[in-house]
Amino acid sequence: MVSVHGRVSSGYEGVTEAFAANFARHGDAGAACAVYRNGQPVVDVWAGVADHVSGRPWTEDTVQLVFSATKGLTAACVNLLIERGQLALDEPIAMRWPEFAAAGKHAIPLRWALCHKAGLAAVEGDLTLADVLAWHPVVAAIAAQAPNWEPGTAHGYHMRSFGWILGEVVRRVTKRSIGRFFADEIARPLGLDAWIGLPEAVLPRCARLIPPEHPLAIEELLGADSLTARVWSGPSHLFAYDEMWNRPEILRAEMPSSNGVMSARALARFYAALAGEVDGARLLAPGTLAAAGVVQAEGPDRVLMLPSTYGLGFILQPMLAPGAGPRAVGHPGAGGSLGFVDPETGLAFGYVTTRMKFDLTGDERTRGLVAALYRAL
Repeated sequence: MVSVHGRVSSGYEGVTEAFAANFARHGDAGAACAVYRNGQPVVDVWAGVADHVSGRPWTEDTVQLVFSATKGLTAACVNLLIERGQLALDEPIAMRWPEFAAAGKHAIPLRWALCHKAGLAAVEGDLTLADVLAWHPVVAAIAAQAPNWEPGTAHGYHMRSFGWILGEVVRRVTKRSIGRFFADEIARPLGLDAWIGLPEAVLPRCARLIPPEHPLAIEELLGADSLTARVWSGPSHLFAYDEMWNRPEILRAEMPSSNGVMSARALARFYAALAGEVDGARLLAPGTLAAAGVVQAEGPDRVLMLPSTYGLGFILQPMLAPGAGPRAVGHPGAGGSLGFVDPETGLAFGYVTTRMKFDLTGDERTRGLVAALYRAL
């Protein structure tokens, strides 16, 4: 029986029970879960091992790679700049990034990049991993390429290009990288253990990812040249959900779609501050968050090949978190991590885990946690 550590407020004990059940029934090895309600922490628990190889235990300050849950952080940066008047949803990206206008992309607005309608899901060009981690070569490749489909006519999950496109827009406007902007404007004011580009000094606190036992064999099912396979493994078939994500150079780079590292506590606190004050700080005005939660794209997804629903950078229901409120706004990450806020209930949720699992019907671990959370209301 796993020992669960941390704190839980009266009435939320069921969340801790569901968290413990993930270890007993669903294979969790090391994980953490945190919940805020109306700006106050009500659940902050952790258990298991942070490194299954060395046996290093998960502790209060352990942090974890969260894959695409990073997109919520990136979306908040862009929405914050929109709120400040430094960006506009319907202005062409090329106004801020002139090179992006190449190959017929001159009219693509920021809105389409936020809701996966830009038609740039697969990054073209022959890139090395060093090119991707260095930032400038990969954004130059995106600027030079033609769209994968006619922009604005359909949506498809921009699995990694989302972060590079939006991150370069942020860099052009603020003269700061997306990781620096997030650190300065969001993480530091809120005291978040969260990074896009992990500092060297924090590497020893990072949990070791356990790749999935049964990876999705996209290339075998659809062919290596299919759009889905090129997005899933791209750019240049460089990526797979394996041990590569434990490499320090991957964690240190800024990949604002994919390699955010944070605690569950930071993820929940971040979402709590999107919807209200947390210790006197609030990230977005109510109208900004409300606009970000309006559906911009829904229906068949050209990349995921399933129905998907996107707002302004965030994933929305029913795709986001089965069992959460209908107006919940957030983003899951490959293999199990999840962060969201439900403005109607004041709940903000964060879950991070070492063990990656892929289930197209939804992750049983977060499904159980969310169900227990809403039973506590």
